Amino acid sequence: MSAPATGPLLLLDGASLWFRAFYAIPEKITAADGQPVNAVRGFTDMVAALVKQHSPSRLVVCLDLDWRPTFRVDLIPSYKAQRVADTEPAGAIGPVAEEVPDTLTPQVDMIMEVLAAAGIATAGAAGLEADDVIGTLATVERETDVIVVSGDRDLLQLVRDTPAPRVQVFYVGRGLAKAELWGPAEVSAKYGVPEANAGIAYADMATLRGDASDGLPGVAGIGDKSAAQLITKFGSIEALRAAAADPDSDLAKGVRAKLVAAEDYLKAATTVVRVVRDATVEFSRGDELAREPADPEALLALGVAYNAESPVKRLIAALAKR
Repeated sequence: MSAPATGPLLLLDGASLWFRAFYAIPEKITAADGQPVNAVRGFTDMVAALVKQHSPSRLVVCLDLDWRPTFRVDLIPSYKAQRVADTEPAGAIGPVAEEVPDTLTPQVDMIMEVLAAAGIATAGAAGLEADDVIGTLATVERETDVIVVSGDRDLLQLVRDTPAPRVQVFYVGRGLAKAELWGPAEVSAKYGVPEANAGIAYADMATLRGDASDGLPGVAGIGDKSAAQLITKFGSIEALRAAAADPDSDLAKGVRAKLVAAEDYLKAATTVVRVVRDATVEFSRGDELAREPADPEALLALGVAYNAESPVKRLIAALAKR
């Protein structure tokens, strides 16, 4: 019997990866019935490549059970508002639909089938985003190093060297071939925040500068550089807000005025930007990654059905060689 793998816990941002796979591979790649399978093929290849590169002992594909959580929208109504599907009926009750390409939606179910047959765990938390699932699993991990895989820079807030185990982010925003592994040192060097608390400092910097892609306006007149300088000097959003409210604090008059004007935003956005770290996470199965698929015959059959034989074989090979 081969020895168990001793590699890291790999946490994949599911939607981030299959959206990238969908847009990276032409839709003309279809199954025998004409159904596009570009995302299935691309996502399966990504997982195979990640397993081969990082040799994880455990792996979880993290899911958005609510991509636009109510508590975040209640605090900042513009949160991800630009991504809401145009077809969402007025007055709809419950989570609104995210704008997703029609040909991607059915492929997500196919991807779930592939993951189940491969024996790869998925996990979600009711009412929360994949970011919150990742944030919780990375925070509570006490056994092995963690590598988060995502094209979302928001997850840089999770990086840490201490306390052990280490948490790094494998950022795939420019594609897997150009992916970069980020820890506190890399986040500090790139964004000018203190290395000692680079993760949370990054989140606070992002809160100040805002993020148009997430519908977060930021503080008017404060960009990346000035946001990093303020967080470096004062340590946190909370300390910065306190300084803005204190007329005797060492804060420039112009900056104080901007912060005071944005006080309501800052109070709300801090909670919106920071990921949840204590979610109740439910798993499809245990997160241990075996060296062979849970159901090899089913996995190979799915590869044939979804015109993904080569990616499936690469995944099987990657599992076996860890």
